[in-house]
Amino acid sequence: MLAFLRDQATNQALRWRLWAPVAFGGGSATYFALKVEPDAWPLGLAALLAAGLWLWMRRLPVGRAVTWPLMLLAFFVLGTANAKWRSDRVAAPIAPAMAEPARITGWVTDVESPGGSGGARVVIAPVRIAGLAPEAVPIRIRATLPDAEPLAPGTAVTLFALLNPPPAPASPGAYDFGRVAWFQRMGGVAFVLAEPRPAALAPAPWRLRLTMAINGLRVDLARRIVDRLGPRTGGIAAAMTTGVEAWLDPEEVERMRDSGLAHILSISGLHMAVVGGFAFFAARLVIALIPPLALRINGKKAAAWTGLVAVGVYLVVSGAPPPAVRAAVTAAIAFLAILLDRPAITMHGLAVAALIVLAVQPEAIVTPGFQMSFAATAALVALVEAWPRRPREIQTPAAILIVQRTGQWIAAAALASLVAGAATAPLAMQHFNRAAMYGLLSNMTVAPISDFVIMPALALGALLEPLGLGGPFLGLAGLGIEAMLAVGAWTAGLPGAVRTWASAPGAALPIAFLGVMICCLVRGPLRWIGLPMACAVMLWPRAPTPDVWIGDAGSQGASVVERRAVIVRPAVREFSVDVWSRRRGVLAEPRAAEDWVCGRTDCRPRTEGPGPALLWGRRPPSLAQLAAACATAEVVGVRAGVDALPPECAGRLVLDGRDFARRGAVELWRDGSGWRALWVADLRGVRPWARYGEGE
Repeated sequence: MLAFLRDQATNQALRWRLWAPVAFGGGSATYFALKVEPDAWPLGLAALLAAGLWLWMRRLPVGRAVTWPLMLLAFFVLGTANAKWRSDRVAAPIAPAMAEPARITGWVTDVESPGGSGGARVVIAPVRIAGLAPEAVPIRIRATLPDAEPLAPGTAVTLFALLNPPPAPASPGAYDFGRVAWFQRMGGVAFVLAEPRPAALAPAPWRLRLTMAINGLRVDLARRIVDRLGPRTGGIAAAMTTGVEAWLDPEEVERMRDSGLAHILSISGLHMAVVGGFAFFAARLVIALIPPLALRINGKKAAAWTGLVAVGVYLVVSGAPPPAVRAAVTAAIAFLAILLDRPAITMHGLAVAALIVLAVQPEAIVTPGFQMSFAATAALVALVEAWPRRPREIQTPAAILIVQRTGQWIAAAALASLVAGAATAPLAMQHFNRAAMYGLLSNMTVAPISDFVIMPALALGALLEPLGLGGPFLGLAGLGIEAMLAVGAWTAGLPGAVRTWASAPGAALPIAFLGVMICCLVRGPLRWIGLPMACAVMLWPRAPTPDVWIGDAGSQGASVVERRAVIVRPAVREFSVDVWSRRRGVLAEPRAAEDWVCGRTDCRPRTEGPGPALLWGRRPPSLAQLAAACATAEVVGVRAGVDALPPECAGRLVLDGRDFARRGAVELWRDGSGWRALWVADLRGVRPWARYGEGE
């Protein structure tokens, strides 16, 4: 047994260093898991001491059994300190919850949505906000403009709007938009109440002008593509090309999710690989076709430079969202490896890319995109490493060679999709609570269409469209998209196409991710030690389903009966309802109108039960309203503050605006004669992006 372990340790060779980015990411994740914000100087000192100890021990005649744990410790502490430093660097004002509308004057920097059921949604760089001191004005806010025409980037406007801080999670442990907004320096969300008006402002700083100019070109290109192809296929083409998802059809997006094809819509590793690879091979072909040029330059390295430029241009055109930045870094590392005469696709190259991304964007470690992207890529690189190298055939007849190559390609594509899907499945289950059961079939079918038709045609079409010459290429891309949508609709309509799971406890996710990394980074039979860990999300027992949920501000709620969630206010805060119900694995359904008594600002069950009764008016309810709510509901949620309760509320749980302002949404379980509560603040803690007020 000892001899076997020694052989396996020797088999790892230089792979020990691959664990450095894993430890660095673990340190970053630890920072985000803390409930209280740490001070910077202890983390900096610990990082300095840990790194110094590791570097010192490397110079001594000690074995890897000593230096490797010290390396992991050093990178872990460095990751924690780096995440803290990054949080401090992006610190910016967060808007308070303003009870009255305010006048906001600033620049439109980007368009998130030019219209729809909720209205146009734009990003504003405020110059001044009435009622806020200049130093308290957020750097960016997101504004929704109902019943208004979209505003182009670069427009100076004045808005009359309700302004609030970025919303807290819909339920304890759910997606935290406030944390995402903190690192984007977005300090508020606004709902516009009147028609936007032009504003006269001094010229914006040059960086802001550059950002608005680039975003203006992106939106204009997206519009051109949509005008060429129509909203159905054009919206998907625009999203794949520019990252502008404004024209996506929600029904088509849902079908693509159900078929496992939704990842194609988000600019990520697939798109960067196709664009960079297409540019690389096209450049090599052109150079090879010009003999004088092929004899004078290194065609492979020239093509690598072309690929680098293509990736950089695509990153700018896409608006440089975090997933695209991560993919661009990974692609750039591969092209740089070619320029340095190193293999382009290696686990060491992927480790360097991951370390760079986490050093620049440590917040990426807690995002589904980063976790799934690098898990899938690591699994595919491990597959490449393990793939048997068959000797090249000599003088094989062309017909036989074609059959062999086709079979090998199909087998490789199927195995690649299977391996990538297996690596990302536990992460998708935890984050999205759903899995496309026919994702392997749909992705294998669509892969050649996407890789060889849609993406190259979109790249050429987008390049030539400003000159008015992109029509033929965009038309070809549109045909490919139609075929992709047909495949997606077919697989999404198959029986049992989608299966849902409740989220596992938070500890299961890092264990599963570590298990995936062990399977990918360790060579030999010891890698299968990670398999049970990778299945942690699937195997971990789920917590009991809460009996009652009340959303942030007490404006929405539900009670759970036999795995069915009865929603008090149908069609209100649907996103929050969807997030909470999927996380808990319950089926959300609207309340039966005959079982509830509802007014303009209140709703309560007609007969006695858990409720919850909700009173969502901005003004404090009267004692009579509270008495009526407490008469039939064991739990009452009130949006406003409550100073006194009627006798009917004795023995009832009444939560008011002060509770929700301090602690966010809540889940409740029956606990004997009382209730056990889990608030958003219990898991979110007191962090820079998680600030709570005193209520109304």
